Amino acid sequence: MRFSPRTVGLLAAFVTVAIWTAFILIARASAQRSLAPLDIAWLRVLGASMVLVPWGWWLVRRRNAGAGARAALPSSLAGVSPLPLHLTLQLGLFGGVVYCLLAYSGFFYAPATHASVLMPGSLPLWTTLLAVFLLRERITRLRATGLALIVLGDLLVGGTSLLTALDGGDVWRGDLLFMGASVCWACYSVLARRCGADAVQATIAITAFALVTYVPVYALLVGLGLLSSQLAQALWSEIAFQMLFQGVGSVVISGITFTHMVQYFGPVRSTMITALVPGLSAIGAVWLLQEPLHWNLVAGLLLVTVGIFFGVLGVRPPHPQSAASHCSTPWRH
Repeated sequence: MRFSPRTVGLLAAFVTVAIWTAFILIARASAQRSLAPLDIAWLRVLGASMVLVPWGWWLVRRRNAGAGARAALPSSLAGVSPLPLHLTLQLGLFGGVVYCLLAYSGFFYAPATHASVLMPGSLPLWTTLLAVFLLRERITRLRATGLALIVLGDLLVGGTSLLTALDGGDVWRGDLLFMGASVCWACYSVLARRCGADAVQATIAITAFALVTYVPVYALLVGLGLLSSQLAQALWSEIAFQMLFQGVGSVVISGITFTHMVQYFGPVRSTMITALVPGLSAIGAVWLLQEPLHWNLVAGLLLVTVGIFFGVLGVRPPHPQSAASHCSTPWRH
């Protein structure tokens, strides 16, 4: 049975929003169980690698076979990453390793309601600022208004935590980690856009990079006793669940559905759809995790959500010359 493009687009949007929302709730719930944040990041990479590494290996060989007598198209990491080495390193560092470490560590200090505002909520702010410097984009008045609302919302949430830092609380640490994770993902997004990176190939590249760097280094440090791990004490069911959801679900499935959503709705309307994530995850945190919802969180969430909509409405139409022209290596096919 074949589905219409509209049905595929709607299903893709639903799955993307559901997984992004569940990621925040499950990551916070996992922080209250046995695994350490670095353990969860390690399992995320392993879970995603089970699918994406064979996919990357097959993709590179199919692409090179299609090139025929021409020179093989650029790839790296022993032919697993379909991107050149310099792109794999850049995208993998920001979108793979550092993002995971900051995000999962943040959930061990701050509640999911804070993550809802400071990670997906502030992403348009950091993405826009980086795009201005790296892609020479111009900000419209409407978009500037949206960014100002996002800043105010972030200050209401994160600023309150910083004010209580002297009282001995640790929530501010998580807020700073969430902001750092959002900055890292913005760097990944802008770098991928600068070179016109295909979403699937970029996802394979960052996973392959994390597999050959973070996975062995973390295992070595744990084996030497320099880092503590809770993997040996965790239940196999919890380990399997983290690999499936954090790796296969959050990385593979949501990456594919997000690509389909953008293909059908376009980038602007897709951003408006994903603006539902902060509100849904905050409501889910209050309902499922019994987290308190103070007035500053409600106000910050409303400001950030409205700011996202203003920012999307203020996006200028793309220039005829694609940002992919900045890329010096024609690795796309």
